[in-house]
Amino acid sequence: MKKYLAEMIGTMVLVLMGCGVAVSLNCSSNCAEVANAGTVVGTALAFGLSVVAMAYTIGGVSGCHINPAITFGLLLNKKIELKEAAMYMVFQVIGAIVGSTLLWILTENAGLAGTGANDLQEGVSVAGGLLAEIIFTCVFVLVVLGATSKTNGATNNFAGLAIGLALVLVHLACIRYTGTSVNPARSIGPAIFQGGSALSNLWIFILGPFVGSAMAAVIWKIIDTEKAE
Repeated sequence: MKKYLAEMIGTMVLVLMGCGVAVSLNCSSNCAEVANAGTVVGTALAFGLSVVAMAYTIGGVSGCHINPAITFGLLLNKKIELKEAAMYMVFQVIGAIVGSTLLWILTENAGLAGTGANDLQEGVSVAGGLLAEIIFTCVFVLVVLGATSKTNGATNNFAGLAIGLALVLVHLACIRYTGTSVNPARSIGPAIFQGGSALSNLWIFILGPFVGSAMAAVIWKIIDTEKAE
């Protein structure tokens, strides 16, 4: 149960801090415009730093997945059992909802709009958004699988930093298309409160990350050398 609670807390912090910064910096549907480059960088750093902070806080307890796509990738690579993976995902979603609730309370009392929900950005089609989520989740989960692999030896100590920086990079590249999810839980929580197209397009931010995670798991199985040693 401590592992599940750690995942819930970690995901709560990720959503509260990452989406909270997005709201504070007004990184909305037009946040990817050149004039708003600062909001993109700030939001990307917020999500990346949240992962780094939580990795060194709860990493020793639960491994700090705080993302169903990561848990799914580890499940496919037999790094976690099915029952435990399912419980991780449930508590990650709960944590995201709690984080979104706290953010909604803050924004409602501060006159701010939105909860940092993911949505298709201006001019981006459903296919384009889905493809972006698949590609960038694949890259992100591949980094996670590699950074935490035993074959990396001493560099495992810096896995949290590598993963956090990778998330910053992914946000910088993907935010123009979908606002960057690569994390179903991160999308579910805010969409519940924001509603509208964020909720109707939520399936993109659930399906895309899971498909991308599966692709990363396959790629890692192909290039991983752990079994050969």
